[in-house]
Order: sequence, then C-alpha cells, then structure tokens
Amino acid sequence: MRTLFLSQAWPWQLFLIFASLFFSLGLACAVPLAAFAALGALTLPRGAAFGLISAVWLTNQIAGYTLLSYPLDGRTAAWGFALATAGVLATIAALSVKARFRKSGIRAAGLAFLAAFAAYEGFLFGITLAFKSDLSAYEPTVIGRILAINAAAFAMFFLLHRFASAFGSSVETAVEIPSRRPQWPSTI
Repeated sequence: MRTLFLSQAWPWQLFLIFASLFFSLGLACAVPLAAFAALGALTLPRGAAFGLISAVWLTNQIAGYTLLSYPLDGRTAAWGFALATAGVLATIAALSVKARFRKSGIRAAGLAFLAAFAAYEGFLFGITLAFKSDLSAYEPTVIGRILAINAAAFAMFFLLHRFASAFGSSVETAVEIPSRRPQWPSTI
C-alpha cells in the first residue's frame, strides 16, 4: 500500500470562487482581487493560491462579459489581463510576506493583505500611467473605498477560515492506495 495525500482545500477554494461571483455581480470592477490573493496565499499551498486567484479572475471576467455587459473590445480585454496580472502579483506579494513569518497570525495576515493590496493597486496604477488613462480612479476617496471593500472581504473570509480551522478542518488527508500489482496470499 502507498499513502497519497489528497488536498481537502477544494471546498474552501470553491466557496471563495462562488463568493467572488457575488462580489463580481455586486461590485463589477471593484471585486476584491487583492483580498482573494491574500486569502489564497495564507490559507492554501502555493500552487493552489495561484489557481485560486486565476479562478476568481476568470469568474469575474465570465460574469462581466455574460451578465454585466462588459464591452467586447480590445481595451476591456487588455484591462482584464491587467487585472489577472495584478492578481498574480498580489499573490506573490502575500506569499513573500507569509514566508517571512513562522506562524500565520493576525499580524502576518494583516501585513500579507497590505502587501497584496499595494502590489495590486501599484501595478494597476503603473498600467494606468503607461497608457495615459484617466487617473480619477486613484483619488484618495476611490482608493479608500476599494481598500475598505478588500479589507472587509479579507477580514470576513480570513476569520471564517480561522474559525473553521479551529474545529479540526484540515488541508490534507492521507488515503491508502493499493499498489498496482495484486498482492497474492503467501500461503499458496
């Protein structure tokens, strides 16, 4: 028999993806991708964190184009890919902060979230400057609103994860897998 470790993180990932759909429908372009990036980095293995932010972004794009009537043009598609890149960079930033701390406490979580938000908004600001787009989306009141949305989503889901983890929810489980060759009884 071999032992295989199967991830039980998929219900958590699926929950976050569905939650992102509700954020997408309610907030459209203000979906808290930085919060989801930090949540993935703090609560999932590295590869799954990147998978989560990709799935959240894709969910947002599908909802936008099919339900929210995003324009079908190159500019909208380019911004969509910029959001995907910003989400990946936010995940990298949160993972970098996580790696510096031995325990994933509240302080580390807060710093990982702030790093994700700074990377996300910083990248989008750079893209906005590079394409000489309107900078009104970076006025303090707008950034404050986006920060508040991201912070509330992050806090709510992070605390939910901590609560669920306190009651024995684990990320991995061991499963016995039979070997490929049949085991014949030795008493023949």
